[in-house]
Amino acid sequence: MQRAIPRASLAMLLLAALMRASAAAPIEVRLHYAGAREDAAFLGVTQGLEEANLQGGFLGQRYVLDGERDARARPAAILAAIEEEALVALAGQHPDIPVFNLSSDSDALRDKCLTNLLHVIPSREMKRDALAQWSKLHPGSKALAQAWHPEFKKYSAEQLSKRFFKARGQVMDDGAWAGWAAVKLLSDSVARLGAADPEKLLDYIRTRLAFDGQKGIDMSFRPNGQLRQPLFLVEGGKIAGEAPVKGVVDIEDLDSLGSSACPQPDSQ
Repeated sequence: MQRAIPRASLAMLLLAALMRASAAAPIEVRLHYAGAREDAAFLGVTQGLEEANLQGGFLGQRYVLDGERDARARPAAILAAIEEEALVALAGQHPDIPVFNLSSDSDALRDKCLTNLLHVIPSREMKRDALAQWSKLHPGSKALAQAWHPEFKKYSAEQLSKRFFKARGQVMDDGAWAGWAAVKLLSDSVARLGAADPEKLLDYIRTRLAFDGQKGIDMSFRPNGQLRQPLFLVEGGKIAGEAPVKGVVDIEDLDSLGSSACPQPDSQ
């Protein structure tokens, strides 16, 4: 499947940020994690942090997860792999801080359209749409729709999966990719903004983000907070195809997977 080349050149942006960083005070980017630290999502977050700090070392930026220093300090963002009700409560307690959902695929959660709740993991509706597209060409298929698969090789995805396996001792799955992707898009955004203010980050991520995520196409957040993204169709443990499905819809039409608009108040 052919994918669009990402619009922005991160290398040029990083060079500009490096020039700014040489004359500026170092930026500490504090992140908070909510959830079990043995989960795949947390392993993805730790992988993302290590890579963010490698990049940040050249840019005067240091990424710190709560627990390393004063956990009471206001974070730039919150990364969460917790249940739906707890996620809603967490977002409500911190309305001006980006809260990233790394684990819940609940459609009802997206329908709440909380302005600071950003869903990196795909929704159930997105997965249903991917399977519906696939079944039009492959009736009777038993495929599953996934956000990530360790056998995906294009767009430096193979290198990401290998780095993760070498560092963590297990294959990257959907939760691990979501954890890594949340930190990666955050660190890219901080590099572009030259700041880690949570309100500025939230505005940038919701309105201007173009994130590749090693999937080969620019991804962005919908009005309901869901990350637009391609999905993998997996059958028998192997990648059988990708969605949006070629021959059914435009392969760059990420909005063919799941809904974008927020429901009207009287329809919820």
